[in-house]
Amino acid sequence: MSKTAHSVSRKKRVKKVLALAKGARGERSRRYKRAKETVQRALAFSYRDRKVKKREFRKLWIVRLSAAVREQGLKYSQFTGGLKKKNIELSRNILAQLAVEEPEAFSQLVEIAKTA
Repeated sequence: MSKTAHSVSRKKRVKKVLALAKGARGERSRRYKRAKETVQRALAFSYRDRKVKKREFRKLWIVRLSAAVREQGLKYSQFTGGLKKKNIELSRNILAQLAVEEPEAFSQLVEIAKTA
């Protein structure tokens, strides 16, 4: 009896990896060995960058808040400290949206932080 190389499961695995490597250039999308390396690397980057994305957005919100607060004559740290003293717990995301979309409401928050 001849020896088989686990044909069904292997074919399924190869097709899956080649499908994941579809956008790669050259043999990295056509040869299993190169495609496997490409996919493994891409998955590692995607895992890492899901964490980096959160950091980048937090930085963006802080920059927006800082700019909006400085227009009102206050520093970012004084603003956040004042909100904490008044027990106003809004995320940086929401505060940044308020600063951009509703400047009147944001200026009221700045006044509250100034009085704290």
